[in-house]
Amino acid sequence: MYQTIVSVETLKQNLGQPNWVVFDCRFNLMDTEAGQQAYAEAHIPGAFYLHLDNDLSSPISPDTGRHPLPDPTKLAEKLAQSGVDKNTQVVVYDDCGGAMAARTWWLLRWLGHDAVAVLDGGLPAWVAAESCSTEIPEARESGFTPELHGVMNLSVDQLQQELSVGDILLVDARAAERYRGEVEPIDPVAGHVPGAENRPLTDNLADGLFKSAEQLHEEWSAVLQGAAPDQVVHMCGSGVTACHNQLSMEIAGLTGSRIYSGSWSEWIRDPNRPVVLDKK
Repeated sequence: MYQTIVSVETLKQNLGQPNWVVFDCRFNLMDTEAGQQAYAEAHIPGAFYLHLDNDLSSPISPDTGRHPLPDPTKLAEKLAQSGVDKNTQVVVYDDCGGAMAARTWWLLRWLGHDAVAVLDGGLPAWVAAESCSTEIPEARESGFTPELHGVMNLSVDQLQQELSVGDILLVDARAAERYRGEVEPIDPVAGHVPGAENRPLTDNLADGLFKSAEQLHEEWSAVLQGAAPDQVVHMCGSGVTACHNQLSMEIAGLTGSRIYSGSWSEWIRDPNRPVVLDKK
């Protein structure tokens, strides 16, 4: 059972096995249909497509961030239609270092399915070694019953409560210039949550692949500064790339961190919530 990342070679050896299911998770925040169009043009043979807005999120409301968590029953139905059951090894990939695929990785774990891994290097690594397909796989209905692990996620109220007590280490996965508030290309307010540390998700990668477990452990230990892994809460702009930081901690053997899925785009919905700017 693969629970963090899987190599192209390992996927190649198991592709087509009935208990392996692959999902293409490519998505562009600036062009929300680009990922599905790219999937139609070429994808890993047998892969199904999951759309960040339509499959992996719920509709936005006035109080939510940009990518509210999906309805677990609806997502479970979507996974079952692709052949996922409790015995399935799921592999997810994208074309941006796992930034989008990690959301699917986390969501399956949230639904109680631990046998899910991100393809290390994603589609670029696959294309460098193997061929793609344009054939859309046929649905292969199975039974998938979610066992929701709600404790993996914090609501904004829970986050504020835990921040007030001081028992957590909040880590923001956005790029440093967004974290500091120097630029904000997506959300209407710039800055970060008071007390949050910054660990850009790109720090988890080297040449498009995840860094070694040993290197990630060393780097995350410097971020934690003695805090326990289960004290860490990850956030980002909308709860998507925060999952990349959690994945990198899991690779490093630092288990038990949580996600604030609403993230920055939810936090700023209430003007009474404090904001920090660190412009140079």
